[in-house]
Order: sequence, then structure tokens, then C-alpha cells
Amino acid sequence: MLDPVPSPRTGLAVRCSRALLSPWSRLSLLLVVLASAAVTVVLYEPQRLLSAGWPPQVNGAAAVVLFALAYGLCTAAFVPRPILNLAAGALFGSQAGLAAAVAGTVLGAGIAFTLGRVLGQDALRPLLRGRWLKAADGQLSRHGFRSMLAVRLFPGVPFAAANYCAAVSRMGYLPFLLATGLGSVPNTAAYVVAGSEAASPTSPAFLLAMGFIVVSGLGAAVVAWCKRHRLRGR
Repeated sequence: MLDPVPSPRTGLAVRCSRALLSPWSRLSLLLVVLASAAVTVVLYEPQRLLSAGWPPQVNGAAAVVLFALAYGLCTAAFVPRPILNLAAGALFGSQAGLAAAVAGTVLGAGIAFTLGRVLGQDALRPLLRGRWLKAADGQLSRHGFRSMLAVRLFPGVPFAAANYCAAVSRMGYLPFLLATGLGSVPNTAAYVVAGSEAASPTSPAFLLAMGFIVVSGLGAAVVAWCKRHRLRGR
């Protein structure tokens, strides 16, 4: 029995499906999604939470959960985490604010990782030809948890860049999310405490939190400068 000859419409549909599902088409979709998210952030200005406060009709545990969800979406859309961490502390205090901020951090990282893995990995992996890019990919692929834990503990690495680099590598979801949750606690806690104690800038908690932020930031700058100087010397 002869196989049926595909109709021109069927062949066109197959070709269109292949084009839409190609790696570069998915990468283009990722860029469109990220650009749209960035425009939405610019229009809605989530940083107004620091001045306007949380809507009074939403309070208690529901407010903390809703803030964590909004935090995750905002970080995936490139809103700086320090602003959100300060807002979490100012709105909910140090304990509930830290829980909301860490949960939102993990959620936002998971969203970015999923987008990068599904829409960008196939197109970007063939571009990993440089020595340093291959080294970074190998480190994340073979030693995902400890590598990502070090990245999260180091405040000089941009949050979004780390998410998408991990997504392009062969790192697994579970090590990525666990390392993100654990590694983001110290720096996140410092900003949350600073936000919760902002009304008392001379309190020991506020001074300790700000001291940690300043020292860790200076340490990150020194390490980055040393690495840059070392690379220039080679």
C-alpha cells in the first residue's frame, strides 16, 4: 500500500512549525519576552513600593505570599533585587520580609532559568567557543551546586546574568535552585534588615546591616579588579 502524498498545505504547515521551533526562533522569542518585561517594569515602576507602601486591603500572610510572587516576576524582568529587598524589610519587617525576599529570589531565578533553558540554550550553546566561556560552562555543568553557591554569595555577579549563564549550561534545576536559595540569604538579609530599620538609622541592627553591605560590596570590587588585572597581564 502506497503512503499518502502530503498535500501542499500540510508541507507548508510542517515547514512553518520547524521554523517556529528552531533554536534561533526561540531565542528571538526570549528576547521579545525580556524586552516586554523590561518595558512593563519601566511603565509600572515597582520601586514605588518604597514610598507608597503595600495596598492596605491586602495584609497578613496573603500579603507576604503576594509580595513573593511579585518579587519573582520583577527579578525576572531585571528589577534590581536590592530595591525589592529594602521594600520587603520596610513592608513586612525582618523575618517575614526575609522569607518573602528569599522565596521571590528563588522564584525569579527559576523563571529566568526556565526561559533560558527552553528558549535560549539550543541557540547559544554552539557559541561557547572561547576558552573562558568553555571553562565557565564546564564549571557550571560539572560542579553546579558549589559553583552557583559561590556566585550567589559573591555580590558582584549580576543576578540575571548568573541565571541565564546557568540556563545555557547543563546544570540541573535542583542544584541551581538550592544554591540560589542558600547563597542569597546573607546579602538579602542585610538589605531586608536595613529596610526594616530604616526609620532608626542609628540602631545597631541598621548599622550592622549597612556595614555588611558596604564591606561585601568593596570586597566584590577588589576581587573583580584583581581578576581583571590578572587577565590583562596574560
